Amino acid sequence: DLSSGINAEWPLRPGNKTRINKTPGGKLVILYAKKKTQISKCGDCKEGLRGIPAVRPYKLSGLSKRVKTVSRIYGGTKCSRCVRSRIIRAFLIEEQKIVARVLKAQAKK
Repeated sequence: DLSSGINAEWPLRPGNKTRINKTPGGKLVILYAKKKTQISKCGDCKEGLRGIPAVRPYKLSGLSKRVKTVSRIYGGTKCSRCVRSRIIRAFLIEEQKIVARVLKAQAKK
């Protein structure tokens, strides 16, 4: 039985979050598993962001800014495809406004 030699306050059998480990001194101790990490996701398409480490939020707060972002506009919050589509959309909207202005000027003549 694994419970022999373990402090009675602890569960007798390891669960999903714990496992029993034998120390070099021969003692049985329970090791608690850390929570699983999640990859940072793009705000638009919810795809995983490449280049940003998948760590727990507390550990993320301790990392430097250089590690948490990518050097691009919206770096670390949006993926490259979404940024590209945003830029193209903004450009096309501006072009549309210019065309509308030109057509309005031609109509006046």
